Amino acid sequence: MTRPINADVPVARAPRERPDEMSPPPPPRRPAKPKRRRKPVPGALKAVAGLFVLAIVFIVAAILGGGGGGGGEQATEAPAPVSEAPGTPAEAPAAVPEELGYPAFATANTTRVGGADPASTAAAVALAVYPSAQPAQRPAAVAVVDADDWRTAIAAAALMAPPVGAPLLVSEAGGMPDPSAEALAALDPAGDGDTGGAEVFALGAADTPDDLRTHRLRAGGAAGAAAIAAFRERLTGSPPRHIVLAPSADPGFAMPAAAWAARSGDAVLFSAPRALPKPTAAALKRHPRTPVFVLGPSSAISSGVVREVAKLGPRVRRVSGEDPVANAIALARYSEGGFGWNVNDPGHGFVVSAASDPLDAAAAAPLSASGAWGPLLLSGDAATLPAALRSYLLDVKPGYTNDPTRAFYNHVWVIGDQEAISVNEQAEIDQLAALAKIGGEGGER
Repeated sequence: MTRPINADVPVARAPRERPDEMSPPPPPRRPAKPKRRRKPVPGALKAVAGLFVLAIVFIVAAILGGGGGGGGEQATEAPAPVSEAPGTPAEAPAAVPEELGYPAFATANTTRVGGADPASTAAAVALAVYPSAQPAQRPAAVAVVDADDWRTAIAAAALMAPPVGAPLLVSEAGGMPDPSAEALAALDPAGDGDTGGAEVFALGAADTPDDLRTHRLRAGGAAGAAAIAAFRERLTGSPPRHIVLAPSADPGFAMPAAAWAARSGDAVLFSAPRALPKPTAAALKRHPRTPVFVLGPSSAISSGVVREVAKLGPRVRRVSGEDPVANAIALARYSEGGFGWNVNDPGHGFVVSAASDPLDAAAAAPLSASGAWGPLLLSGDAATLPAALRSYLLDVKPGYTNDPTRAFYNHVWVIGDQEAISVNEQAEIDQLAALAKIGGEGGER
């Protein structure tokens, strides 16, 4: 098979700050410090690894214990899972799947990052992208954002794009929650030339440890997004190729910008529905020749704002859908002048998150800049897959005619726990992402 079976599907197209007080972030000059001893892997992360081992034990036990067919006698007792705690009675085998989260953790075509909150999700994603078992698997820097500022978090996703490569962790008012602190210890960033020597980028009001070289951008919201854009430009020495103008009052419409920023490094700026914030206008004036793509419908960013942006010089295009689910699909399909995912055929990665959790979009953004890079899609209901999302996934569903090992494959990351996206919804996503036989005997799974 030399080309995707859906290659003929037409591509859907949309109709045709740097603040003065900020200075370039030179690497902090201080006496050379002894190389930090790598911190031991925290107990919580070891526990996660233990769950993987137990999952494999259970699956193998299920296959060996229940796989006999025909008239043979069925096994009456399955092997008990191994427990690390001496003297602890073995759990009943039937309880193991629920404890392990299987199949809620993973199916053949989906993997869930099931954090109960954005801090847990961001920590899990960061360690999935940077396993950190070896120095080469660690990021040079980590971006830390305040849990109460989703706008700055979405803009900070651009810091994940090459060459900076900084994943996101979440801080709270009382300090870094345990998942963030443990992940930061395991990631053990060391800083390099691409990060200006910084090990941590502290954004907005985020709280960070005192023993790491930190570059702080104190602004938040629209001003914070403009500051991040200017900061990345100084780090890389290059202006953004495109600018995404996202709605500041409608987080569901802004969420897909995080995945694209992580993939491309494009700047994400924010606008109110009917007024362009001063930091955003100032950032746009500095880049009069950079194309601007407005994300979301006119109810989120009005046509008057679009005309105001056009007066500043740049070419402006709108990419939108009538609701957050359709809006995310529009960006996934879109392509113009190097902007947009242009995912209109099989063979891609995808990330699916609940439209109600904007911070999760930023937390999951590193998955769109590594592995099977792919766009963020949104689900509007924890129990039911939206019809528009089902239709899109069916449209890009992979297939084969003769040899499945030579086919294109889709893989979907599911973000959040079962309160965000249910197991039934994940199972349907798995079926839509599954490789299907086209023609001949057999058929769709």
